[in-house]
Amino acid sequence: MLLPPGRVLAFDSGIGGLAVVQALRTTLPEGTLIDYLADNALFPYGEQEDSLLITRLLSLMEERIARLRPDVVLIACNTASTIALDALRARFDVPFVGCVPPVRWAARVSQTRVFGLLATRGTARRPYLRSLRDSYAADCEMIVHGARALADLAEQAFLGRPVDDSLVAEELRHLFDAPKGQQIDTIGLGCTHYTFLTDAFLRLCPPDIKFLDPAVPVAQQVNRVLEMRTLHAEREDLPESLTLTGPAADSVALKHAIARLGYHDITVLNGALTP
Repeated sequence: MLLPPGRVLAFDSGIGGLAVVQALRTTLPEGTLIDYLADNALFPYGEQEDSLLITRLLSLMEERIARLRPDVVLIACNTASTIALDALRARFDVPFVGCVPPVRWAARVSQTRVFGLLATRGTARRPYLRSLRDSYAADCEMIVHGARALADLAEQAFLGRPVDDSLVAEELRHLFDAPKGQQIDTIGLGCTHYTFLTDAFLRLCPPDIKFLDPAVPVAQQVNRVLEMRTLHAEREDLPESLTLTGPAADSVALKHAIARLGYHDITVLNGALTP
């Protein structure tokens, strides 16, 4: 039986997950509904405590899942995925797809066996990242930089504002100045926000560096999950939504930017948790 178009709920702490939404728009069947929730009131997640984030995610998902009844939930945030996926899957009877740093991918493609990883400071310091290296890249040198500034710069780039190349270059310098850093031939993006800085990365790095952006592979996994779904009982036919947990810093610029992805309105989640 041919399934009707499904519904996806994508979540991130800010606009980073919209990079994955771009990939979803070109990967999923026509008519698939993609709702987006950004917890901008607590952005950036990489600076928050694990226990706070788990509690907050469970509460936010409780409301959104009950309201939208998605077929799959995409946690388009590396930090949230590394700490909360188990708790979310235990609580809710809906498939979850997460985003994790592309360590396994980097180990497959690196010829020098030295690769870099750009991530938030929260992702960089968590044991989960080291376990990925031990499991999939034990024969490689993985040089990690927890970059506090890049997520903010990526948000500016998404809104169409100029980004100072020197600030991006300073973050990249931490990779190449590390021991064995000059041998790096591959850099993985360990935060979905960083997609919006790809042009700057390519401009500022040696031309032979390969950048690995998980957005398309994640979108493909969401599609596989949708293809395996069973039909929901009748549900309310709600239009797509883009929802924030707090007021946008510049709603005019954000509305202009999200229009490129098919969203035309921004709503603020009523009853969102106080940070």
